[in-house]
Amino acid sequence: MNDELTKRAALEALGQVRERMVVGLGTGSTASYFIRELGARARLGLRISAIPTSIDSERIAREAGVPLTTFQDHTVLDLTVDGADEVSPRLDLIKGLGGALVREKVVARASRRVVIVVDESKLVNRLGTKTPVPIEVIPFAAGPVASQLTTLGGQAQIREIRGVRFISDNGNHIIDWHHGPIDDPIEVERQIKWIAGVVDCGIFSGIANAVIVAGSSGIRTLTA
Repeated sequence: MNDELTKRAALEALGQVRERMVVGLGTGSTASYFIRELGARARLGLRISAIPTSIDSERIAREAGVPLTTFQDHTVLDLTVDGADEVSPRLDLIKGLGGALVREKVVARASRRVVIVVDESKLVNRLGTKTPVPIEVIPFAAGPVASQLTTLGGQAQIREIRGVRFISDNGNHIIDWHHGPIDDPIEVERQIKWIAGVVDCGIFSGIANAVIVAGSSGIRTLTA
């Protein structure tokens, strides 16, 4: 996918930002385009505040000049803009290949409106078709959780980077569960979160209000 087209799609989401909004800032390359442009507009006088979903997004926001706030001051957000790893026809999502799924879900669930920006390669008929389901677990429970996930089907791998276990911003591990195509995302999410030691998973069902898609023929918006 043309990177410039994906950038245009991210900037399309800026049209939904209004004066004095509290905005959730997603994580990843697509979200970073949105954050940097939001900072440019804030420097020109747009009055907003934002809550980032990762340490990396916080760094980009500070560099771009986006005014930041916290849940201590704002428990409800007006809008969150983020990316996704897979999007189903019902706008259910898989997120978390970048490792920020827990904070992304907390911010999304606290938002009145969630807009997802992707390129058309992320569109699938069923979740799990192309990517694993990322699952954040406390380190103590990583082994038992991986074992129990395997009994539900598929393969579960504790994520490693160059032979070292990945550590999330929350100090936890990530298990990548290669389940295969998922018929009932809500039920699968329920089964995952029932396992002791699981913090949350990368299935985001019923959260996205709109998905902006960058494709070979241009940009289009899907709505729930």
